Amino acid sequence: MNTFGHLQSVPDGPFRFIAVDVETANNAQGSICQIGLCCVGSDDSLNTVSTLIDPEQSFSPFNTDLHGISAETVNGAPTFPQAYASLYPVLNAHRLVQHSRFDEAAFTAACARYDVPMVTSHWTDSVKIARQAWPELKGAGGHGLASLKKALGLSFHHHDAGEDARASATVILRAEARISKAVAHLRFDPQLAFEF
Repeated sequence: MNTFGHLQSVPDGPFRFIAVDVETANNAQGSICQIGLCCVGSDDSLNTVSTLIDPEQSFSPFNTDLHGISAETVNGAPTFPQAYASLYPVLNAHRLVQHSRFDEAAFTAACARYDVPMVTSHWTDSVKIARQAWPELKGAGGHGLASLKKALGLSFHHHDAGEDARASATVILRAEARISKAVAHLRFDPQLAFEF
């Protein structure tokens, strides 16, 4: 069972990068009900924080079954604009990592819904990096977090935003170690490459 909480303080950095993950209340991309951040320090230390979000809309049974978050769970949690106001400065000052493009799309939808500015930071998809580091997983479970959890021996609670953010950050760090060079030097879409 996941343990959920409210963000007590926002890490201030500087960080090499921040891995971001969200969970949503229903099939609307902007229905964020949990945000998780894993801030990676210059020494590769991991500082993981998460917060519940009141999405101000209904929860689908499918989503609640997936992540365990319900209307009761988010009772008293901040709304997206309230939480985002404190997260925006640190997110906008760092490179961001997501595992698939879902998280950036969810932030974009939530920002549009509440008419708040979207972060202008560069987003990198750790799935693309995992494909470069572990090409042998193609057709053998793939490069999703659940598959990488098994293949890499990662320990985390899938579909908890903080845990998934930490897993995404760990994928980046393990990829760097496996390839013995910074992710920026791999050959793939240059928009996805940057010096960590």
